[in-house]
Amino acid sequence: MRRTLALVALAVTSMVALAFLIPLGLVVQETARERAISDAQRQAVALGPVLAVTTQRDALERALATTQAGASQRLAVHLPDGAVAGVPRADPDLVQTAMRRGRASDHDVEGGYALLQPIALDQGRIAVVEVFVPESEMTRGVLHAWEMMAGVAALLVIGSVLVADRLGARVVGSARRLAQASAALGSGDLSVRVEPSGPPELQEAGNAFNTMADRVVQLLAAEREMVADLRHRLRTPLAALRLNVGTLPAGPETDQTRESVERMEREIDAIIRSARTSPESAESCDVVEIVRERVSFWSALAEDQGRTWAIRTVDGPVRVRVARTELAAVLDALLGNVFRHTEEGTPFGITLRVVRGMVGVIVNDAGPGIDDPRNAAKRGASGGGSTGLGLDIARRIAESSGGELNIGRSPQGGAQIAMWLRTIDESEEGWPRHRRRRRVWWRRRREPTIVVPGEPAK
Repeated sequence: MRRTLALVALAVTSMVALAFLIPLGLVVQETARERAISDAQRQAVALGPVLAVTTQRDALERALATTQAGASQRLAVHLPDGAVAGVPRADPDLVQTAMRRGRASDHDVEGGYALLQPIALDQGRIAVVEVFVPESEMTRGVLHAWEMMAGVAALLVIGSVLVADRLGARVVGSARRLAQASAALGSGDLSVRVEPSGPPELQEAGNAFNTMADRVVQLLAAEREMVADLRHRLRTPLAALRLNVGTLPAGPETDQTRESVERMEREIDAIIRSARTSPESAESCDVVEIVRERVSFWSALAEDQGRTWAIRTVDGPVRVRVARTELAAVLDALLGNVFRHTEEGTPFGITLRVVRGMVGVIVNDAGPGIDDPRNAAKRGASGGGSTGLGLDIARRIAESSGGELNIGRSPQGGAQIAMWLRTIDESEEGWPRHRRRRRVWWRRRREPTIVVPGEPAK
């Protein structure tokens, strides 16, 4: 914008300067010419008293030699009898015409102009004084005047461009601060606000941004409070379930029901803690450990259904900025989809890959695959009669860490879900705010990328 404003100021000021300079330059040139002609007329008229005294050629040449123009051989006198004193340059016919008409005139001659000034003598005779005006005299001072005007015009243009640049910097600075605040708010910094500045429109935009940020904080606070009340609302139903489980006879089903009730209570507690945790203090976990743990959990059901499975991990821990409970829930959703939407006996596998600071959790199966990969991760969309939330949750978890979710076809011909998460190291455990903004400012809701065989999209 600064460049645009500067160019506009440059164009407008240049046009205005040219509109005034061109006519003014012509006026200066014409004024210099008129000045030279007037000076020549004065010199010609100054010889009138001399001609009134004598018309002798010798006397006239001595008189001409005493003048500046005569000494420069730029002055001549044409007498009525045809004699000429001085150095003439004008054509004799022009001189005779000036004598007959009795009016002064100027004519182009070699090297300049010749002014013919008739002077009346006694007995009706007329002499003509010829004054030669060199071309340099006709343009004396014109070039200097043009240079001065060009300098003034250049200063005006430069000044206008500088003023436009300063005004543009003020506008651009306000817009840039508003954009930075918007990016910070989008990255999770709910405390960011802007000081409205700049033009009235940008000030209104800044006030609207502050109002929006305050409203977002209020809505999030209300949401956290509502989720925090969840435990109190579910306390009575959970207590009733515990009592009912206690009355059941001992057995595997009773133990499984009791474990499910305890797990439900732990999940509710995790949801409440997550709601009360600000984005500034997000948890981290080891992907390798959780993948092995969840695959071990699902392996029992896989053996019951006659499914072969494979797991490929990497050496050492790989930490990501995702809560342990959330990543475990996402893995359960992805593996649960394999059991839910493929026939018994269908093999599956899970692979961990670390590429360019990203870790990919890739789940493959040999089932029928996903008919509409582009809409599969949309919230509520499901082609198998489920809730349609599993892939949407996986997408949000991946993007919250700075990664993405890719949906494609596995090498076995079935579905391939690749959840790419950005890794962190020990030096990033503090997760400085400025680095967090740099990593996640670009995140946006988008359609899942379809890639084969599971590389992160570039």
